[in-house]
Amino acid sequence: MLYRHLLKGQHLIIKKKQTRYYISSLNETVEQFAQRIRNYWHVENKVHYVRDVTQGEDASRIRVQPLPNLFALARNLALNLYREQGETNMAQVQPGGRIWP
Repeated sequence: MLYRHLLKGQHLIIKKKQTRYYISSLNETVEQFAQRIRNYWHVENKVHYVRDVTQGEDASRIRVQPLPNLFALARNLALNLYREQGETNMAQVQPGGRIWP
């Protein structure tokens, strides 16, 4: 049984029980497998969510190469510069919450 936590800033909005079923051929304990799943979602929430929501990457209309790759590099550079300065809230440090087309 897992708990889903929806946070707004530091405030807990929703804490709800959820059941997930997985089929795997991995030879791991339940705890090891659960940690593997948590690690996956940690990356998804930390990196992809920031790129999709804060930087608007999914909404970008840039489609012709090499521009998508160049803008992805620029977005990653911006995130790394912010993190290097100790920033944890990317939406707060970017003007208007979104700085990329």
